[in-house]
Amino acid sequence: MSHAPSTPAARLAALRDAMREHAIDAWWLPSSDPHNSEYLPEHWAGRAWLSGFDGSVGTLVVTHDAAGVWVDSRYWVQAEEQLAGSGIELMKLQPGQAEAPMRWLAERLDEGATLGFDADVVSLANARRLEDALAPKGIRLRGDLDLLDAVWPDRPALPEAPLYAHPAAYLDERRGERLARVRAAMAEHGADWHPISTLDDIAWLTQLRGDDVAFNPVFLAHLLVGTETATLFVAPGKLDDELTAGLAADGIAVADYADWPRSLNALPGEARVLLDPAKLTLGTRQALPAGVPLVEASQPSTLAKSRKSDADLDHVREAMAEDGAALCEFFAWLEAAIERGETVTELTVDERLTAARARRPGFISRSFSTIAAFNANGALPHYHATPAAHATIAGDGLLLIDSGGQYHGGTTDITRVVPVGEISDLQREDYTRVLKGTIALSRAHFPCGIPSPHLDAIARAPLWAGGRDYGHGTGHGVGYFLNVHEGPQVIAWSAPAAPHTAMQPGMITSIEPGVYRPGEWGIRIENLVANRPAAASDFGDFLRFETLTLCPIDTRPIDVALLDPAEADWLDAYHAEVRECLAPRLEGDALAWLEKRTRPLDRG
Repeated sequence: MSHAPSTPAARLAALRDAMREHAIDAWWLPSSDPHNSEYLPEHWAGRAWLSGFDGSVGTLVVTHDAAGVWVDSRYWVQAEEQLAGSGIELMKLQPGQAEAPMRWLAERLDEGATLGFDADVVSLANARRLEDALAPKGIRLRGDLDLLDAVWPDRPALPEAPLYAHPAAYLDERRGERLARVRAAMAEHGADWHPISTLDDIAWLTQLRGDDVAFNPVFLAHLLVGTETATLFVAPGKLDDELTAGLAADGIAVADYADWPRSLNALPGEARVLLDPAKLTLGTRQALPAGVPLVEASQPSTLAKSRKSDADLDHVREAMAEDGAALCEFFAWLEAAIERGETVTELTVDERLTAARARRPGFISRSFSTIAAFNANGALPHYHATPAAHATIAGDGLLLIDSGGQYHGGTTDITRVVPVGEISDLQREDYTRVLKGTIALSRAHFPCGIPSPHLDAIARAPLWAGGRDYGHGTGHGVGYFLNVHEGPQVIAWSAPAAPHTAMQPGMITSIEPGVYRPGEWGIRIENLVANRPAAASDFGDFLRFETLTLCPIDTRPIDVALLDPAEADWLDAYHAEVRECLAPRLEGDALAWLEKRTRPLDRG
């Protein structure tokens, strides 16, 4: 068996050899898989393996004489460091410039050139954008190859973890009811079949969970829903007899994961197929009969999944309380350890925080890789410490901790910043303006159905007033014991304000403004909130945010003079709620820490 090239530069050379062998002039490698996932099984982490850049988002494009990775500002510093010496250039992607690598290809490739990619990992929507960008130069798209197989001889196999049921105690409807909702949407569109590949949608519909993707309790599968039948495509051996029988009782047959293309191709040629181009790959479209009528619309399960029921939200509140109690235990330990002069590193933070969560009922795992970032590391929004590169928490500065947990009753995601030693006036102003942004959006009332990107400026206004901004979105949807990032809503001005992004009751979204000063520090304050009905109005239905996250926001770095009375009142009321909810779950040092950190502000 041949050995894989050992460096990004060698892997790049091997890829170019494979490109020449197949008469391909450029290769397109996104951060994706056949399910359009954000977080990938190692088998499909080809962009990270080939380039050396392991951030969660980025597009690698390779020609015979140039190569680049396009990433947004969250990853610029990380990508620059990790791409050094690879022969791959960092391409800084600005907001609203998603098509920049396509334009780069159009300018660089000759008339009639061939762009290759694996059609099974490129969404139908992106494939169409590529065609639109490159067709004027007669550039041909070829999606029938996966060149990673040629250059990655020890490529990881697909995961084989068994599936399990989401416990019935955390569910308030049956699988059949969820399928009925999808079928009702299919009927509205006059569709006979609906293929689904996004893993969190499939997990939600089937009420199953898995361990195929780190931190996300999902499993590799496809689901084909018809007007009378449904078939789950999953690898043999992942379902036991009891789960298979339960699926059958709800009208869901089971087939081999590998049979997905063949089963799609066998659909009747006159059948109308409902699909979402942003959520299915070009490979899936190509597997359908060539002339099959398509109905293109937003995937109905995505909206249904985002709207948590009142029963779901009750479970989420309980998960938030357990998570908050774990955080109090952790922060009580952290402050005491620093005060005693113990050696505490960014790695220690992750270990102790995960251990505190693991002691709480219902905890399953972290919901993403913990970001514990001291001083300059905090300026990297997606920083992660490693044994080879991490900081010790000592001296003066700010420690940013972004973490979350998966519980049977919900998914958590929270960011807090802790002052260590002395901090500067500029750090206080940065911190306070970020807090003002969090409070501003948390207090907002807004029309039901407003496109979520329109809310972004509310959080940014207090930062803009001080000449500050941040390069990431303000909020993302969060799943119910599912992915920590989900749609359809997203609070980001650069996202399209499309109808499917409308804010609806029951949605859970993060609020997380920030300020990042490269080489110095980073600040982000994040809570999760739920869309709840606001007071009735003659002007239509309005929503408000209910803050779900329960953990004190450190008041020590606040410049109180920058807060207006309403903002100070909000913070005091939030801390009173946190204290009331968490105190019965705590004792000893953790309870004392909670009481200390939730005292009303000293308004001087």
